[in-house]
Amino acid sequence: MFKVWFLASLLCIQSLAGNAKDYPVSLFGIYSDGVTLNTRSIQFAIDYIHQQGGGRLVFDVGRFLTGTIHLKSNTTLHLLEGAVLLGALNPLDYDRKTYTALILAHDQKNIAITGKGVIDGQGRQVVRNVIALVHKGLIKDRFRNDRPEVEIRPKLIYFRSCDSIRIFGVTMRNAAAWVQTYEQCKNLRIDSITVDSRAFWNNDGMDIVDCDGVAISNCYIDSADDGICLKSHDPKMVCQNILIRNCTIRSSANAIKFGTASLGGFRNVRMSNNKIFDTYRSAIALEAVDG
Repeated sequence: MFKVWFLASLLCIQSLAGNAKDYPVSLFGIYSDGVTLNTRSIQFAIDYIHQQGGGRLVFDVGRFLTGTIHLKSNTTLHLLEGAVLLGALNPLDYDRKTYTALILAHDQKNIAITGKGVIDGQGRQVVRNVIALVHKGLIKDRFRNDRPEVEIRPKLIYFRSCDSIRIFGVTMRNAAAWVQTYEQCKNLRIDSITVDSRAFWNNDGMDIVDCDGVAISNCYIDSADDGICLKSHDPKMVCQNILIRNCTIRSSANAIKFGTASLGGFRNVRMSNNKIFDTYRSAIALEAVDG
């Protein structure tokens, strides 16, 4: 049954790459100098491609500075080798929907981030600026243990209630919080990515929250917190049908963790052929502190 589900999901997600039309970022006047803030022009490009029925926004060699962008159905961000999607340093350049992130998507279908490029959140500098805004009273935060809460520090990716997602090949580094979170999503495939994230506290490599149908394979993760973290935030939901295989994980906490948020539960999780080294806590942890 697990194999049938996995093959069906794989075929569904691979259809994303079918006949997608490519749109170079230069078409939209997006600058690669690492200085010009491209948020509005990148968002215009995503919206335009979405309105045309879908395709790939292709980033060539360069450093593309941006605040929050919202990925839309049937669109792919494709980062060629040498392309860096660079997070803005000003925390006010990020939108928030439950969490704040560089790339947001909510209720979208057939979305992808692919290529051999890099997504760099410049997390340490961003957190420094978040702290400055908290001290000025411009951002409200509990500021426990002299650090801002994870909700106001930008992740690299936060996708919620999305279907048919493909994350392939890219490198993600220097997030200010959890690197990538997928919440209540279906048919998610994460393959052959590298996560290098030790910029600040709570740098989980990836968080899979109440999702159904997830395949994580061939990934290398080096994180300052949990490597792959399965969570359940909703007592009415279950995090289920998860496959984790052929991954290499180093973690300053736990390599693969269930929880600590475990309000609904976990079902049908399979792990095989994963290499775990230099963890500060556990290779595999089951924790029920929250729920």
